[in-house]
Amino acid sequence: MSRALAGARRIVVKVGSSLVTNEGRGVDADAIGNWCRQLAALASDGRELVMVSSGAIAEGMKRLGWAVRPKELHELQAAAAVGQMGLAQMYESKLREQGMGSAQVLLTHADLADRERYLNARSTLLTLLQHRVLPVINENDTVVNDEIKFGDNDTLGALVANLIEADALIILTDQKGLYSADPRRDPQARFIAEAVAGTPELEQMAGGAGSSLGRGGMITKILAAKRAAGSGANTVIAWGREPDVLIRLLAGEAIGTALLATTPKLAARKQWMVDHLQMRGAVNIDAGAAAKLQGEGKSLLPIGVHEVQGDFQRGDVIAVRDHAGRELARGLTNYSSAEARLIMRKPSSEFERLLGYTAEPELIHRDNLVLLG
Repeated sequence: MSRALAGARRIVVKVGSSLVTNEGRGVDADAIGNWCRQLAALASDGRELVMVSSGAIAEGMKRLGWAVRPKELHELQAAAAVGQMGLAQMYESKLREQGMGSAQVLLTHADLADRERYLNARSTLLTLLQHRVLPVINENDTVVNDEIKFGDNDTLGALVANLIEADALIILTDQKGLYSADPRRDPQARFIAEAVAGTPELEQMAGGAGSSLGRGGMITKILAAKRAAGSGANTVIAWGREPDVLIRLLAGEAIGTALLATTPKLAARKQWMVDHLQMRGAVNIDAGAAAKLQGEGKSLLPIGVHEVQGDFQRGDVIAVRDHAGRELARGLTNYSSAEARLIMRKPSSEFERLLGYTAEPELIHRDNLVLLG
């Protein structure tokens, strides 16, 4: 019995290009259909699932009749644009057969680095999950301006896991898991069933971050597990063609390599909010709002705010202070400082009149707020 996925309710599944496209021969309908069947079964059991899928460039190459992967960026982008059509169509068809809705979400790393776009992406994904729609995510290769590399979606899978606060990241690949050396070259290679994510020895086993072995290989998965562990998510690396691999993993079966997070989920989020983000401003709140935050774990509503300090934008981290100026919490704001000044001390029913639109009712949602002390 594996402890890696025990109790996991929100899971990100990442599948590699070689699996999705059957080693580059085109989108593999049977393989995708098989994963979608498992995803539907898990969703019916109350799990929340997100799929991060590679394969757009490989599918595009097939459709364009290209036998060799191009080196020019504009050709890679063109192949991604063509292939993304087939990839989305296949997932939509196979998920519909299982009675599930699907959505295509294309992201770049810049989307998750910018706080406002980060919040927008998070809100979209959580809304889709709330409506039992399975998001299929890929990197938006048609617009990225840096070199497109194999393995990027391993990192993207970890970033998505952090974005939606997933309990686990499952990376399906064409290998059984992690070995102490390349098993294709070293018959003495030892299989690693379980380890702590972020252990330096793991990177050394995979050849190091700058090695040719690591380019698009196991090193990107090890680094992705390290990144996912930063928000408290465990990672499993497993063979994608293992029968019912997703169902068996979530049932607790030990398959592949489990890379465990040592930081509890709540502690990891607190560390991220407190230590790694620069605050752009603050709000002072009344005693009633302070009691709601500290005593009941509620979100911060604008009606409880009596002063806004600084110049901040939606998605920035701001401090929450009591009437004496003592910092009670920090969080990601849903409104800019200018908007917050308009809606402070006001109920949400007045937001549309004051702002011209209605967004979230909270100034800071409790999921994006961490209490201090």
